[in-house]
Amino acid sequence: MLPVARRSLLLGALAVFPAFQTTSALAADLLPDSRFVGYAQQLNDFEIGAGKLALARSTNSNVRGFADRMIADYSDAASRLRKARTEAGVSYAPDPNAAPRTAAILQRLNGLQGREFDVAYANAQLAVLSDAEQQYAANSNSQAGSGSSATSGAISGFARTEFPRVKTHREMAQALASGM
Repeated sequence: MLPVARRSLLLGALAVFPAFQTTSALAADLLPDSRFVGYAQQLNDFEIGAGKLALARSTNSNVRGFADRMIADYSDAASRLRKARTEAGVSYAPDPNAAPRTAAILQRLNGLQGREFDVAYANAQLAVLSDAEQQYAANSNSQAGSGSSATSGAISGFARTEFPRVKTHREMAQALASGM
């Protein structure tokens, strides 16, 4: 393996290691509405921020196309989340110690350029979206009034509507990461 390829692979793995280490055990737990809203908003913010960073730092057409799609889809999701949150009367309650820990990933990505960025971006997308798929699945299966932690039909409805899109994004991220 060439030294540059080895370094790119290592940096890509390091960019996502904390995400794998800290989120996989928590991802499938049903979150109360306010925590799920915080999780979903962190995901939206990450996808928009990482997408903008990818457009600024990558020349790879696959990475740029993926980034464009993430910016559009998660801007739309953020708008729908605001509507569901307002309808449910749920406050935004992010938990900085919980998944998806996206601020640290963005910080690491911000220090990379070129192919190293592309590999790290693709791997980070796969890690974050894999966890998001599990979290959205858990919250989309909740039913208001069923004794679960989720109490709002609007919030579980948002999760149910968004789950197929998050699953598709994870599949796209997997294909992107495989092509790096």
